[in-house]
Amino acid sequence: MGRLSYFEKITRRAHLFSEAMPANEKLAHPFSIRNIHPKLPRKVLSLFDDGHYSEATFEAAKFLDKIVQKISGDDQSGYKLMLTAFGGDRPKITLTRNNTLSDKDEQAGYRFIFTGLMQAIRNPKGHEIDIKDDLDTCLDHLSFISLLIRRLEKAGYIV
Repeated sequence: MGRLSYFEKITRRAHLFSEAMPANEKLAHPFSIRNIHPKLPRKVLSLFDDGHYSEATFEAAKFLDKIVQKISGDDQSGYKLMLTAFGGDRPKITLTRNNTLSDKDEQAGYRFIFTGLMQAIRNPKGHEIDIKDDLDTCLDHLSFISLLIRRLEKAGYIV
């Protein structure tokens, strides 16, 4: 049997070894699979679905920035807002009771996590040109932003 005949034989039998998805079963959207926060603006979903992953991340980070501005009553933005809103002896946004050393350490940790998001993820997308993220990186960023939104909600803030 020649190489071409052998290839054809394998190809014709491939359907016996593959599992086709039933016609009535749809794939879940990646936002559902990754539990992306449902309150992110519709624009984030649209940008994601169109393959504009960096832009989707940027819009989601701006949305979080606006949430923190609203809750804190501070009109700064970006990392400066996060340092102010979550920092100091009397933070404008408290995520813990701030009674014990552990509470204070957790509050400080979240201060740096929110600040880090703005500096490491949002800022490059806002200041540089032609940044391209892939689908998985975008989903990781959106999951991270979703986590921070949920942490605000857990602390009792309405977003």
